[in-house]
Amino acid sequence: MTLATIVALATEEHHGNVQAETFVFGIIAFVVFLLLGFVTLSYRNVANRHAHKAEAYAQAHGAELQAGHHH
Repeated sequence: MTLATIVALATEEHHGNVQAETFVFGIIAFVVFLLLGFVTLSYRNVANRHAHKAEAYAQAHGAELQAGHHH
């Protein structure tokens, strides 16, 4: 085989089903978005899981909370 034949074969266009060839990228993106959605939902209602801590803090610092936001 000559170099010209190898280059001609390498640059030959393949007219296959482009949708079928790129379908995997859509599946990967869908799985990534599902995982990110699961992570987002895992933080749902976190504040209520520690309501006893929030109530204890509010009782200990109640006057400061009503006076305003200070740092």
